[in-house]
Amino acid sequence: MDERRHQNIAYEYLCHLEEAKQWIEACLREELPPTTELEEGLRNGVYLVKLARFFAPKLVPERKIYDIEQIRFKRSGLHFRHTDNTVQWLRAMESVGLPKIFYPETTDVYDRKNMPRVIYCIHALSLYLFKLGIAPQIQDLLGKVDFTEEEISNMLKELEKYGIQMPAFSKIGGILANELSVDEAALHAAVIAINEAISHKVAEETMKALTNPNAVLSNVENKLARDYQEKLFEAKKIKQEENARGKSDSVNAEERDMYEELLTRTEIQDNVNLVNVNKALQRVNQALEKQDENDLLSGLQAPSLSLAAVCQENAPWYLTNLYAEREQKSQQESFSGMLNKDDLQAGISLSNDQARAHKLKLEAVEKINAAILNNDAVQTVTALMLPEAQLPGVYPDMPDLYQSELSNLQRQNPEGKLTHEELAIAVEMLSAVAQLNKALTQNDIEAVIQHLTSPAIGVSNLHDAYTQRYADTLMLLKTQAAEQGQDYLSWNDIQACIEEVNSQVKEESERVFAADLINDAVDKTDPNKTLEALLMPTAKLQEVKSSIANHYQDVLWDAKQQKCKISQDDGAALWLDEIQEAILSANQDTEEAHSLAISISEINSAIENGDSQQTLAAMQSSNAVSRGVVPECADTYQNELFEAKKQKTGEGPNGSPWVIHKIKDKYEYYHNLETAEGAWEKPEHFVQSNTQLSREEIQDVTGRITADHHREQLWLANEGQVIRLQACARGYLARKAYTERLNYLHKQEPSTIRLQSSWKGYKQRKSYKDRLRVLQDNVAIIIKIQAFVRMWKARRAYRMRCQYFKDHTPEIIKIQAFLRANKAKDDYKTLINTGEPPLNVVRKFVHLLDQSDLDFQEELEVTRLREEVVTKIRSNQQLEKDLNLMDIKIGLLVKNRITLQDVISHSKKMDKKNKGQAMEVISSDKQGLKSLSKEKRKKLEAYQHLFYLLQTNPAYLAKLIFQMPQNKSTKFMDTVIFTLYNYASNQREEYLLLKLFKTALEEEIKSKVDQVQEIVTGNPTVIKMVVTFNRGTRGQNALRQLLAPVVKEIMENKTLAINTNPVEVYKAWVNQMEMQTGEASKLPYDVTAEQALSHEEVKSKLESSMHNLQLVTDKVLSSICTSLDAIPYGMRYIAKVLKNSLHEKFPDSTEDELLKIVGNLLYYRYMNPAIVAPDGFDIIDMTAGGQLHPDQRRNLGSVAKVLQHAASNKLFEGENAQMSSMNNFLSQTYQKFRKFFQEACDVPEPEEKFNIDEYSDMVTLSKPVIYISIEEIINTHSLLLEHQEAISPDHNDLLHELLEGLGSVPDVETLIGEGAVDPNDPNKAHVLSQLAKTEVSLALASKVELREGDDTDMKSLMIKTKWLIVDVIRAQPGETLTTILETPATSQQEANYLKVVEKRALQDAKVPDKMKHNQLDVEDGQLPLEQKKRKIQRNLRTLEQAGLASETNKYQELINDIAKDIRNQRRYRQHRKAELVKIQQTLSALNSKSKFYEEQNNYYNTYIKTCLDNLTRKNVRRSIKLDGKGEEKGNKKMKQSTLRYTAARLHEKGVLLEIDGLQSNQLKNVLFDITPSEEVGDFEVKAKFMGMEVEKVQLHFQDLLELQYEGVAVMKIFEKAKVNVNLLVFLLNKKFYGK
Repeated sequence: MDERRHQNIAYEYLCHLEEAKQWIEACLREELPPTTELEEGLRNGVYLVKLARFFAPKLVPERKIYDIEQIRFKRSGLHFRHTDNTVQWLRAMESVGLPKIFYPETTDVYDRKNMPRVIYCIHALSLYLFKLGIAPQIQDLLGKVDFTEEEISNMLKELEKYGIQMPAFSKIGGILANELSVDEAALHAAVIAINEAISHKVAEETMKALTNPNAVLSNVENKLARDYQEKLFEAKKIKQEENARGKSDSVNAEERDMYEELLTRTEIQDNVNLVNVNKALQRVNQALEKQDENDLLSGLQAPSLSLAAVCQENAPWYLTNLYAEREQKSQQESFSGMLNKDDLQAGISLSNDQARAHKLKLEAVEKINAAILNNDAVQTVTALMLPEAQLPGVYPDMPDLYQSELSNLQRQNPEGKLTHEELAIAVEMLSAVAQLNKALTQNDIEAVIQHLTSPAIGVSNLHDAYTQRYADTLMLLKTQAAEQGQDYLSWNDIQACIEEVNSQVKEESERVFAADLINDAVDKTDPNKTLEALLMPTAKLQEVKSSIANHYQDVLWDAKQQKCKISQDDGAALWLDEIQEAILSANQDTEEAHSLAISISEINSAIENGDSQQTLAAMQSSNAVSRGVVPECADTYQNELFEAKKQKTGEGPNGSPWVIHKIKDKYEYYHNLETAEGAWEKPEHFVQSNTQLSREEIQDVTGRITADHHREQLWLANEGQVIRLQACARGYLARKAYTERLNYLHKQEPSTIRLQSSWKGYKQRKSYKDRLRVLQDNVAIIIKIQAFVRMWKARRAYRMRCQYFKDHTPEIIKIQAFLRANKAKDDYKTLINTGEPPLNVVRKFVHLLDQSDLDFQEELEVTRLREEVVTKIRSNQQLEKDLNLMDIKIGLLVKNRITLQDVISHSKKMDKKNKGQAMEVISSDKQGLKSLSKEKRKKLEAYQHLFYLLQTNPAYLAKLIFQMPQNKSTKFMDTVIFTLYNYASNQREEYLLLKLFKTALEEEIKSKVDQVQEIVTGNPTVIKMVVTFNRGTRGQNALRQLLAPVVKEIMENKTLAINTNPVEVYKAWVNQMEMQTGEASKLPYDVTAEQALSHEEVKSKLESSMHNLQLVTDKVLSSICTSLDAIPYGMRYIAKVLKNSLHEKFPDSTEDELLKIVGNLLYYRYMNPAIVAPDGFDIIDMTAGGQLHPDQRRNLGSVAKVLQHAASNKLFEGENAQMSSMNNFLSQTYQKFRKFFQEACDVPEPEEKFNIDEYSDMVTLSKPVIYISIEEIINTHSLLLEHQEAISPDHNDLLHELLEGLGSVPDVETLIGEGAVDPNDPNKAHVLSQLAKTEVSLALASKVELREGDDTDMKSLMIKTKWLIVDVIRAQPGETLTTILETPATSQQEANYLKVVEKRALQDAKVPDKMKHNQLDVEDGQLPLEQKKRKIQRNLRTLEQAGLASETNKYQELINDIAKDIRNQRRYRQHRKAELVKIQQTLSALNSKSKFYEEQNNYYNTYIKTCLDNLTRKNVRRSIKLDGKGEEKGNKKMKQSTLRYTAARLHEKGVLLEIDGLQSNQLKNVLFDITPSEEVGDFEVKAKFMGMEVEKVQLHFQDLLELQYEGVAVMKIFEKAKVNVNLLVFLLNKKFYGK
C-alpha cells in the first residue's frame, strides 16, 4: 500500500514536470528535453534565464546569457558560470514582484539538491505571470498524461534520494493571495463596478469604470469604448450561460463563488487587450488590401500589437510577404479574413531576414564579378565561397574550371556582369562538374554515376539505363584528356560524351529492333515481309537479293528451328550475325543450284545427241553425279541413260520447260530449260518436264553401271578361287540330297499310319453328319430339353448367390453404407460448392435446420454462462473499486490514526455478496420496471427496443462518445457501453462491439486527427478504449499466452542482471571492490556517464549487459511473432481499420509511417505495459502483498525499452548513446516487427470472421439479453435526450420515435416501483443509490417487425417464406418448387407432414420463453399443408414484385438461400461449441481473479486487525493515565465530553472563516457544540444563536479526511458557515485524539 502511495506521488510529480515543461515551451516557443530529463536540462539555468528574458527582457539582455546554445554544457558538462544564469532568473522574478517564499536556492538548481522546489517555483511563477497578463495559464495535466512503470519507478528513486517533503502544489494560489500586497478590497470593488457598468450597456459608463486606477487595467483607449462594451458584455453573457449549464448538470453542488458569474480583472484585461489587438489587426489588414506601405508600417508599429523589430526601410518587404501570406491563407476555408498577431510577427521576422540577406547577397555578387573580371581563379573561388553570396557549394581545388567557365559567361552577358540567379545556376552546375571530375580521377564508378545523374549538373538527354556506359566512356575520355595534358573535362565535353553514347546505343537499339522485326517476319512465313525486314537500312545486312526471298525465308526458318531445338527454348530468336550467315548460305545455295541445273541440262542434251563420249565428258565436268564415272562404261552409260530417258518420255514430251531440283535434300529449285534461269518459288501452273532426267535418276543409272563394272572386274581378278568354291558347293549339295532320301525311307512307316488315320477320320465325319441330320429333324424337342437344363442351372446359381449373400451380410452392409455415404457426400458437395443446387439435393439436407435437444441444451448453457460471465465481470469491477477505496481509507488511517471503524465497516461490506443482497423489488411482479401492468410492460419494451437500436446501429453511440467530455465518455464506455454489449461475451456482441469501435475510430480520425503522428503523441479515446477492453478479462488469456512463458523465464533467471546505465554500473563496481577489499575506493563515487565509460571494467559490464539484453529481447520478440494468432481478433481488426483509415485521410503517408502507428497500438499500448509490469496485468501469478524484485523489473523494463525503440524504428542516440552498438540489432528487429505488423493487419472482415449478416438476429434461437443496472438505464436515457440533435439530426429517425415514446428521464423509484423505499427513512438517498445499482435483464428486440399482411419488410417476408418452403419440401418431393406447389399432396405426404408439425409442437413446448419464436411464426408453422402452399404462392408473388424472386428460374433464389442457411447452421453449431469452451475459459480466469481479490481483501483485513490491536493498546494506556484507576477502568469505553466554542473564538483560530449574513461583531453570539457520537469518527455539531439552538448537523471525520485528500481547503456547514478543513481536522485531532 505504501509502495502504491509513493508511486502516486511520483506520478503526480511527473505530471507537474510535464505541466512546467509545456508552459515554458509555450513561453519560449522552443522545445525542451523530455519530461524525465527536464530536471537535468534545467541545471545549467539556460532555459530558466531564457524564461526570465521572456517576462523581463530589459533586465536580462541576450548577451548576458552564458552558454545560450548549450554547446559548452553538451561538450563537457556543467561549469560554475552556469550559476550566473540561475541568479539572473531569481533577480528577474524579484523584479516582477513574485513573493520570495517560492524562491529556490541556487544549489537547488545547480547541484540538483531540491528540484521539486524549482518546479514548485515555476508553477507559482506561471500563476503569478498569468494574473499579470504576461504569460499563458499553465495546464492541469494530472491524470491526463501516461508514463511507463519504468519512468515512474525511476522518478520514485530520485525523490527518495532527495529525502525531502513534496511541496504543496495545490496551495500555490492561496499563498499568492496572502503574500501579494495589492489592495484586494479596492480591486474587488472596482471589478464589481466594471461588471455593473457592462450590464447597463452604456459605453461611457463602462469606459469610466475601466479607467478607474483601482482596477489596475492598462492600454485602455477612449476611442474604443463602444468596442469594449460589446466585447465585455458578450464575454460576461457567455460566462453566465456556462455557469448556468454547470449548475444544471451538477448534483449536490456547493454554493458558487460570485466570480463564477462576474468577469474577473484578468478576464477584463484579456478582453480589453483582445479589442485593442483586433482593431490594430484590422488596420494592418486594410493596409494590405490597399497595398499601402505607409499605412501598413504605421499599423505594424501600433503599441497594442507589441511587434518586435519593425524597420521602416523594410516596408516593401513587409508588404510583399504579408500580402502573399494573406493571399495564401485566403485559399483556406477556415481563414477568418485577417492575419493574426503571430502571422504578422512571423512575416516581419521573415522580411527582416530577407532584406538583410538580400543586401549582403548583392554585395557578394559585386565581389564575385570583380574577381572574375580580374581573371584571378583563386580570388574568384574565394568570392564564390562567401556565405553572404548564398551560392551552392564550391570546390576550391578546381579554381580554373570556375574561372574559365564563368569568364566565358561574363563575356557573353551584354552588361558584362553576372546576376545572382545566373551565378547560382552556373556555380551549381560547375560544382557538379567538379565533383564528377574528382570521381573520374579516383576511378569511383558509383560516385561518377551519382554525380552524373544529379540534377545539379544540368546535362540533357541522360538516360538512367545507360548510366554505367556513360561512366565507362567518361572514364576513358578522362584518361585520354589527362594524357593530352587536360586537367579536367568541361561541361561541353561531358555533354558531347553523353550524346555520343546515346548515338551508339540508338544504333544498337535500332539493329536489335531490326533483328526482332526479321524474327517476327520469319515466324509469319511471309517471304515478302521477311525480305522487307532484311532490306531495312538499320539492320545493315550484306548481299541481300530480292530474287531469292523465298529461299531466305526457308533458310532463316530452318536456322531458327534448329536454334530452338538446340537451346530447348521455343522463343529463341536469331541474332544479326546468324541472320547474315543464313543470307550468305542462301546465296551460295542459289549459285550451287543454278550450276547444278545447267550441268543436268547439259548431260540430258548429250544423252539426246547419242554421243557416249560427250555424255561421259558432261558427267565428268559437273558435280551432278556424286559417284565417279568409269570411261570404260561410257557406252553402257549412254545406252542405259538413253533408255531411261526414253521410258520417262513415254508417249511423248509434255512440252514443259520446267524441271525441279532438290538442294540439300530439303530445298526445291525450279529451272527453266528455255531461258536457263532458275527460281526458288514454284512457278504458276508448274509441270515437271518428262524429257529431262533428274540428278537422282542419272546417279541411280551411273551408280548401278559403275557398281556392275567394278563387280565384273572383281570376279575376273579372282576366277580360280571362284571355281574351287563352286566345286565345294556342288559336293555339299549331293551329300545333302542323299541324306534326305535316306531319312525319307526311314520315315515311311509313320506315313502309312497317317494314311490310315485319314481313312478313319473320313468315316467318323460321315457318322457325325448323319447324327447332325437327325438332330436337325427334331429341333423342337431339343429346345425344350435345353430350356429345362438352363432353368435348372440358373436356379442352382441363384441359390448359391443367395447363400453367398447370407454368408457375407456384414460385408454387404458396409458396402451399401459406403455407397450411400459417397452419394450423400456428392450431394453435400453439390450443396456446398454449387451456386444453384437442385431442389432434390437441398431437400435431403433440410433436416439439418432442425434444432435438437442438444442444440437447446447448448444454447441454454451458453446463455447461462454468458450471464454468469457478465455478472462476474461487473462483480469484479465493483470489488476492485471497493479495494481501491479501502486502499485510500487505509492511507488516511495511517495519516490520522482515527477512522479505523469506518475502514472495518467498509471491509465488512466488501465481504458480503452483493448479488446475494440485491433487492428483489426490481424483479417482483407487483412493482417496478418488470411489473405486470400494461404501462410498465410498454416502458420495458420501449427500453428493449431502444437498447437494441443502440446495440445494432453503432453510429449513435460513436457520435455520443465524442459529444461528451473525455473523462465522462471514458466512464460511459466502462459502464454503459460494455454492459450494452455484455463485454463481448458471444460472437454476435463481439461483432457489434467491433463495429462500434470501427465507426468511432473512423469518426475520431476524420474529425480530430490533423496529422498522422497525433495518434502516437495524443491519447485517442477509441484507441484507449480498445486497448483497455482487450487487456481486460476477455483478452487476459491472450496476453498470458503471449507473454507469460517468456516473462516468467526472464524473472526466474536469477543470474540475469541487465543494467545499461553506465553511472549505476560504475557505482555497483565501486561498491563491489570496497566489499571485496574492505577498504574505501580511491575512485570518486559521483561521476558523469562519460567518466564512468572511461573505465574498461564498466565498458565490459555494459557490453555483457547489452549482449544479454539482445538474447532476452530476441526471445520475447520470437514469442510475440510466433504467437500472432494469440492476439485477439479485435485488436488485429482495429489495427487494420486504423491503418486503412489513416491511409485514406493521409494518402501521402508511407507504409513505414502507417506501420509505426500500428506498432504503437499493438506493441506499445497493448503489450509493452504488460511486459514492464506483468504483476499489474495478471501476466504472472502473484501472492497477496507480493511484488517484483527491482532487478526483475529493471530487466523487463530494459527489454521493453529495446522493443519500444525497435517497434518505432528509433535508434539509440543522445542520452542513450552508450547503447548505440545495438542500433544494428534495432534495425533488424524493426524489420521483423514490420513483417509482424503487416501480418497482424491481414485479417478478414467481422462479417466473414463471425459469419454474421443482416438476417442473423432473425434466425437465432434466442433473443439477445443484456444485464444493466437501473442507474445505467437512467444515465443512458439522459445522455440521449441531451445530445439527441447531435447524434440524430433527422427527426424522422427511429431514435427520435423511441425517445419520444419513453418521455422524460425517470427516477430510480419509478423504475424499481413505488413503495420500495420508505419515504420517511432518513437514509433514503443512500438506499436509493444502492438500489440504482440493481441489475435488470433486458431481452432486446427490434421495434420494426413484419406483421400479418404487412409486406413492407421484404427481407423478413423472404425469411418466413423460406421456413414455409422447408416444411413443404420436407413432406412432398419434386423436381422444382413450382412443381411441388402445383401438385396436390398425397394422403401419405399429408400424414408425414402432420408428424413433423406435431414433433415441432412438442419441441416448442420445451423451449424457454426467451428462446421462443414470434407467435405469428408459430401459427404459420401449424397451417395445413395445402394452406401453407397457397401462402407460399402468395408470398412468392409479393417477392417477385419486389424483385427478390423470379418465376422464370423456378424461384431458384429461395432454394439457394435455403442451401446457404443449411451451410451456416453447421458453422453456427461449430461456433457455438467454440464459444462455449471460450466462455468456460473466461469464467475460469474470472474466478481466479476473484480469488486474487479475496486474497487481497484478506491481506487488508490482516493489516486492519494489526492496526486495531495497536490502537486498542494505545487507548488502554491513555485511559490509565487519565483516570489513574488502573487497567480495569482503562478497558472501559471513555465518554468524551462536549467541546464548546463561540464563533468568534473559532474565527480567531482560523477554523471559521465567515457566516453568511452575519457581521463579524455578532460572531460572539453564536455558540458551537461539538459532541462525539457513539460511532468512532462521527461528531454532532450544534449551532446556537443567543442561546437558542438553530441548526444541527452530523459531521463524519472520514469525510473531512477525504476532502483534505482531494485538496478542498474550504467547506460549508449549515449551508452558511465557511470553515477551513485543515484547521478543523487539526482541532478535532488535538481535542479528541491527543494528536
